[in-house]
Parts: sequence; structure tokens; C-alpha cells
Amino acid sequence: MTTAVVILNWNTKQYLLKFLPGLLKSVNGLDSEVFVVDSNSTDGSMEMMAEKFPQVKTIKLDQNYGFTGGYIRGFEAIKVFKPKYFLLLNSDIEVGKGWLKPLIDHMEANPECGACSPKLHSWYEKNWFEYAGAAGGLLDSLGYPFCRGRILGSIDQDLGQYDGKPEKVLWGSGAALMVRSSVWEQLGGLDDRFFAHMEEIDLCWRMQLEGWSVEIVPASTVWHLGGGTLPKESPWKLHLNYRNNRVLLRKNLAKTLALRALRRGDSPEDAARTGLRKAALRLLIRNVLDYGAAFLFLATFKLRWAKAVLTGIREARLMEEKISAEQIKTYLENHPKSVVHGLRRGTIFIKSSLRTEL
Repeated sequence: MTTAVVILNWNTKQYLLKFLPGLLKSVNGLDSEVFVVDSNSTDGSMEMMAEKFPQVKTIKLDQNYGFTGGYIRGFEAIKVFKPKYFLLLNSDIEVGKGWLKPLIDHMEANPECGACSPKLHSWYEKNWFEYAGAAGGLLDSLGYPFCRGRILGSIDQDLGQYDGKPEKVLWGSGAALMVRSSVWEQLGGLDDRFFAHMEEIDLCWRMQLEGWSVEIVPASTVWHLGGGTLPKESPWKLHLNYRNNRVLLRKNLAKTLALRALRRGDSPEDAARTGLRKAALRLLIRNVLDYGAAFLFLATFKLRWAKAVLTGIREARLMEEKISAEQIKTYLENHPKSVVHGLRRGTIFIKSSLRTEL
């Protein structure tokens, strides 16, 4: 099997009914198969699948393990079919006839590519980018995610400005992400601690630290409904975003900054110290900003949101992975040619500053 297209479902029967027929047609003739991994849904999803789509293989989990745990367990079960590529696909994605082949072709032609994504458009406004991934994900200098075609809540119309050849980015959206199965195995897949939100950023970042690239393939486009599981205003979503963003920075930022110091000519030992020092400074700034966000929620009497931020900060501290200069030095000696794309100078709060990579 070339590609296992895997939908993780949790109480989204209406999306499966709406979008599965087009998806099934789109994979015909591509040595690809659709799987649905169900997170113990209670809306009759699996009964509907057995009645309406008996040809689709389903994997039933005993509980909701979140986005990370669900895909980890689902892929473990699907490994027996030996797919060359896993494709994570949200249940609220509409696909066109020719969306999958450009992704497969790109992976086949570029063996150094660990993951790739299509452009993500809004299902509601077909020619506009969609918040969750647009034309490829980046991070600003303080670790805030944004996309080509989307900064904060400002979303662009797709006028072909990102068309042409595939481009290297920091991350592709987990709403539609093709991953080389061998790379998934090498890295251990998603970090199960994240549960949901920003887990794909962490995975794509770790890929690049191991020498793989992450790319957007503009010849492929899908349409994302968005907000199907957690609405944007959810305190739980805010909690996950603050917690997981801090965790992924702690895991990956110091190594990345050390790599760049190494490329500038520093010795591995000096580069390791530089990476740790610069990462610590940025994380200190983020501390000030994150606590400031909690204070603003308190000042405006949004107590649940303030609690979500503070709880996220506290949990991130408990999840923190300590890394020493010696560990980074060893990493640099083993990965001197790794390159991380998609970290930008400047900040999303001053859009004009987001011009070049760090």
C-alpha cells in the first residue's frame, strides 16, 4: 500500500457522511486506502459506518485518547498493511479529485522530505486560506505560530501568491499532513503528552532537527470546515495551546539555535552554549508575555480563560525536558547538516518585521 489516509473520528458522524464519499472516490487507482480510527464515539458514528461505508476499515479505540493518542494507536494498528505514507486527515475536510496524487508524487521524487501538506482553504469561502494551516506553517522569533496566508486572525485570499514549486516550511497542518511512515517510526510519532493542538508543529520540527524537510505542495488543495471539535473561544483549547507551545519550544528551540551558531562557524561546544543562552532569553520573554495574557484575562473578568493560561503554564513546567550543553553538543556532532526552516525574525504583532528566517 502506498498511502493510508487516516481519519481520527470523535463524534463527527455528520462530517463522515458529508465528506467520506468524495474522499473514497479520490483515492481510486492510487494504491491508497481510507481508514477511520474512532475515539469511542457516542453519536452512532460506527453504526453509521457499518451501514453506509462497510468497505472502509475502522479501528475502534476504548476511549478518547486525544489527537495524539488516537493517531498513535491507529497507526500502530494500520502498520500491518505496510503503507509507505500515513496521511492524517480531519473528518471535516473536503477533497477534490486530484488532491492526493501531487502529494504522493512529491514524496516519491524527494526522498529527503519527511512530511508534506496541501494548501488549506476555507470550506466556507473556497478561494480563501483557512486558519489552521493556510499555505504552510511558520513560527515567529518568540515562538508564536502563524502561516503563509494567515497571521493572527487576518486571513488572505489565495491569489496564487504561494503557487509554483513546493516550499520548505516549519510545519504542515495536522488537518491534512502526509508523513513518511519510516520517519514516523524513527521519531516515535506524535508526542502523546500534547493530547491535541500544536502536536504537528512539534513533530515537523523534530523531523527537521533529524535532517528531514517539511514542505507545502501547492498543486494540492483541500477545504477545511474548521472548529469541529473545539471552538476557538474554548478555555480548554486556550489551555492546550499555551501549555503545548511552551513544551515544544523547550524541546526544540535550543537545538535549533545551536545549529545556526554551528553554521556560523562556532565549535559544537560554543554553539551548544549559545543555543541554550538564546533559547533561555526567548523563553524568559515568553514568560512575561504569557503571564501578561493571564493578567489581561483577569482584568477583564474572564476568569476561566485566565485559569486556562495559568494552568497551561504550570503543566508545561511539569512536562519540561531538561537539556544540557553536553547533550546539545553531542546532538550537533551527530547532526551537523540539519537545517530547520520556517523560524522568522520579528513577531506576528508587528507583521512588517516577519521578513527573513533567523
